[in-house]
Amino acid sequence: MSNNRSLNIVVAESAVIIRSGLSAVLKRLPNMDIHPVEVTSTEALSNYANLHQPDVIIINPSFEGGFNLSAFRAAHPRLGHTRYVALLSSVITNNLLKEYDDHFSICDDIDIIATKLNSLTHTPEEEGAEKENETETLSQREKEIITCVVKGMTNKAIADKLYLSIHTVITHRRNIARKLQIHSPAGLTIYAIVNKLVELSDIKEKL
Repeated sequence: MSNNRSLNIVVAESAVIIRSGLSAVLKRLPNMDIHPVEVTSTEALSNYANLHQPDVIIINPSFEGGFNLSAFRAAHPRLGHTRYVALLSSVITNNLLKEYDDHFSICDDIDIIATKLNSLTHTPEEEGAEKENETETLSQREKEIITCVVKGMTNKAIADKLYLSIHTVITHRRNIARKLQIHSPAGLTIYAIVNKLVELSDIKEKL
């Protein structure tokens, strides 16, 4: 039996490469059954919202010259549980992002996108259940980054070793801190040793 979570997600973006690329990534997210709907205009988005209730709307803040999220929310009050995610494919000022629940960047990898979607769409009951087994919430990539941090590597060194951007490493580290509620390298070191992510000899080499 499949335990995949089913999510109804709309991708609103005028650039076909970005729109189709994100849709392809969404379909590949682990433990999620996503059939993204692509829209290319504000009118098409409104028409879809009048007929359906998506879980998440991913939209470029500069969509059609500047998307007015406040006006869209007011026009579609029935979408009270829909989460809005800003899709960043260019430099966007923080002022444009303040009304969104989160954002995706074209630099984000599959683990980060999955983590953000899980965080946005989980119910309080699901979040409580996850906290009972926090080790399982860490992705393999996050465990690799913890190991690198514990060994004293800088963000740049981690990025080079794992073939990631520094932006992605920083986002992973932020997610790790949120999941584990550990905000210091010393705390991560204890966690890594207890959970057998590293050997004590690996730590001694850096002391």
